[in-house]
Amino acid sequence: MLKVTLSKSMIGAVPKNRKTVNALGLRKIGQSNTFEDTASIRGMIHQVKHLLTVEEVEDQPIVRRRRGNGAQAAAKPAAKKAPAKKEAVKAEAKTEEKPKAAAKKAPAKKATEAKSTTAKKATTTKKTTKKDKE
Repeated sequence: MLKVTLSKSMIGAVPKNRKTVNALGLRKIGQSNTFEDTASIRGMIHQVKHLLTVEEVEDQPIVRRRRGNGAQAAAKPAAKKAPAKKEAVKAEAKTEEKPKAAAKKAPAKKATEAKSTTAKKATTTKKTTKKDKE
């Protein structure tokens, strides 16, 4: 197991090196992350070794970090459960909204047709020059 710590700032670093450090899960100076000792991780560390401090650690549990809002992301599935009555009301509301959406689409077609006719007019008109007259 390898414990990798960001020890220097990424300001002024090459963009490729910034992406590598971000891929290692390091965002701030002093932030650490543990990885299994694999060739791909060793290669990433070697590429940005001037920004990192690396230590070998014995059997430390790997912390899997979630992307998003952490505790809030875990709480969302429990909050989504709603009574059956509310779901029925939502289903009725969705069926009522469909005709309104169709009405909104009709003016958009007219606008695109108007744009296409103006584009045709612009292409058909041609300026005559002295060379064309000869």
